[in-house]
Amino acid sequence: MTTSKRIRIFTTEDVASHKSAGSCWVVLRGKVYDVTSFIPDHPGGEDFILKNAGMNVENVMKDRDLHDHSDAAYDMLEEYVIGRLGTEATTVNDDWEATDDFKPEDTDSAEDFAKTQFLDLRQPLLWQVWKANFSKSYYLKQVHQPRHLKDSARLFGPDILEMFTRTVWYLVPIVWLPIASNLFVRSMLQFAMPIPSFWDNPVYPLSKLSSLTLDMFITTLPFFFLGNLIWTLLEYGMHRFLFHIDELLPDKPVFLTLHFLLHGIHHYMPMDRLRLVMPPVLFALLQAPFTRLAYTLFPTPVANGIISGSFTFYVVYDCMHYALHHTMLPAYMREMKKYHLAHHYKNFELGFGVTSKIWDYVFNTVLPV
Repeated sequence: MTTSKRIRIFTTEDVASHKSAGSCWVVLRGKVYDVTSFIPDHPGGEDFILKNAGMNVENVMKDRDLHDHSDAAYDMLEEYVIGRLGTEATTVNDDWEATDDFKPEDTDSAEDFAKTQFLDLRQPLLWQVWKANFSKSYYLKQVHQPRHLKDSARLFGPDILEMFTRTVWYLVPIVWLPIASNLFVRSMLQFAMPIPSFWDNPVYPLSKLSSLTLDMFITTLPFFFLGNLIWTLLEYGMHRFLFHIDELLPDKPVFLTLHFLLHGIHHYMPMDRLRLVMPPVLFALLQAPFTRLAYTLFPTPVANGIISGSFTFYVVYDCMHYALHHTMLPAYMREMKKYHLAHHYKNFELGFGVTSKIWDYVFNTVLPV
C-alpha cells in the first residue's frame, strides 16, 4: 500500500471534537463517518444522532430498544465514511524510568508500518509526511512515539539532499567555536579602537592578537557571560515554543512537514546519532534574527561579546545533547541524561531544559523523574 492511497487516519480526539449539528462525526467498527448532512434525514430524529455525536456508536446501533437499525442503514452509512481510527497504542508513558545503561530495542519497520500505517521506515520519510493522509492529531501522537534503527532513516531519496540532514557531533564545535572566538576578540578590540567590520575583513582579529590586554578581556567578559545566560533562555524558549508548537500547528501537510524537519524527526527517532545536533545551515538560519536583534539593541562591541557567549553555549548545548543520548557521563550529566530521556520517553510536554533545569523551574515545566 503506498502512502498516497491510504485513507485518512484520525484519532478519537479528532472525532470527539466534531459533536455539533454543524459538524457531526461518529465511529463505527473503526471507521470514521461525517454524518452532518444526514442529521435532518435521520428517521430516529436529530437528537438521537447529536446525543451520540463524536462517539463510537457501535453499541447504540446494535441496541434495538433504543433504535432499530436495518442492514440497509449500515449500507447507507458507508456513503459518509471519511477515514478510520489509527492505533491508540503508545510507548511514551508516565511509568517509564531511565537507567544508566538505557538501550532501546530496534524497531521492526515492517511490523510498525503494518500496525500504525504512519511512516514506513524502509522508505524516505519526508515525502511520506508531505503526502500522508493522516490528521495533525494522529501525526503528533505517532511522531512522539520513539522508533529506533541501527542506522539513520532516510529523509530524502537523492543522496545530495540526504547529506545535508546528517551531522556528526564534532562538526558543531569545528564550525561555531572559531566564529565565537572571532566575535569575542572583535569585542575586545572594539572597546579600545575602531576596527573593520567582519564582512570587510573577517580575519582582522588574528592580526591584532599580540595587542590584546587583560583590561580588554575583563571588559568583554561580563557580556560573554550575559550571552551564556541568554542562550540558556533561548534554548528553553525555542525548545518549548518553536520546536513544540504542537497545539498551534495548522493541520496542513506543509506545516506537518516543517515540524517534522525541525524537531519531529528527533522525537520520532531520538537515538539517531546523525540527527542529534543541528546542521550548520539550520542553526545559521535560526540564529540570524537573534543576532540581528542584538546588533539593534546594543552597541557593536557589546553585541559581539553577547553573541560570542551565546554561540559558545550553543556549542556546549549541542555537544551535551549528543552526549545525553549516547555517552556514559559524570554524575551531573547522568542526572540530566535521565531528565532529557524522560522528555522523550515519559512526557514530551514537560522537561524542556537540556543543559540545565533552571528555566523549567522558573516556568513550572519541571518533569519529575
